[in-house]
Amino acid sequence: MAHLAYLGVLAACLLGTGWLELALRTGVYRRGRRLTLSVLPVVAVFTAWDLYAIARGHWTFDVRRTTGWLLPGHLPVEELAFFVVIPVCSVLAFEAVRVVRGWPVGDEPHVEPAPGPGPPR
Repeated sequence: MAHLAYLGVLAACLLGTGWLELALRTGVYRRGRRLTLSVLPVVAVFTAWDLYAIARGHWTFDVRRTTGWLLPGHLPVEELAFFVVIPVCSVLAFEAVRVVRGWPVGDEPHVEPAPGPGPPR
């Protein structure tokens, strides 16, 4: 079971934030392009960084904590999953705060304010 520890942490992160999409209707998964543009740079930079560190012998992974499935460059599949899951969870958490606080995203359709009584006199 120890070999699934890394994946277990990632699953816990997804479970810990995934419900926000449904409960608060954050719309993170509906806006796939925005999510991809948010996550892709993180994946690219940190994957390159890890591959460099692995190649130089500065970075290793405990094979007892991973599945043993390696991508090119000896990068564990869990590490790549980490670079996707953690940013997605971060975006979900941020969007949840934004929804609760009522902060605009910036791409909402323009809606005229409803006529009201005006400023207090």
